[in-house]
Amino acid sequence: MAVSRVHEASALISPCAYHVFLSFRGADTRKNFTDHLYRALVQVGIRTFRDDEEVERGNNIKDEIEKAILHESKIFIIVFSKDYASSTWCLNELVKILEHRKSSQHIVLPVFYDVDPSRVKNQIGSYAEAFARHEENFKSEMDMMFGLEASSSYGELCKLELKIS
Repeated sequence: MAVSRVHEASALISPCAYHVFLSFRGADTRKNFTDHLYRALVQVGIRTFRDDEEVERGNNIKDEIEKAILHESKIFIIVFSKDYASSTWCLNELVKILEHRKSSQHIVLPVFYDVDPSRVKNQIGSYAEAFARHEENFKSEMDMMFGLEASSSYGELCKLELKIS
């Protein structure tokens, strides 16, 4: 019964190459939560973009990820974990997703894996440390990369609590 509903829902969004785009910090969740989530989605017929599965060797990973975000995906699942913010790749993906969300009807689903949503929303703990390191390393690019601090969309995402520990 649940599988047939998934197939019905996927039929509604099938014009895109991917139903779901997964944004996650590989070192934190690739071999556990994200791997299980990816397999479960694929098993029920949901086409899912995960950078290590969908980017062909030799292709520019940055361009492929941007294309998947801007043109090929309908739903974005962002797996916030302890060290998500320490990755410039993750933050760049997040900025692209949130910018794209402003001009589209795409769905963004945050998942808080082993991290309290308030730490993400208020940028405290490991998130504060990561942003401080990024600020030091990328002062000239701060406006582009970390427009998140002023983004109300970012705060809104953190209000949706889907917490997995």
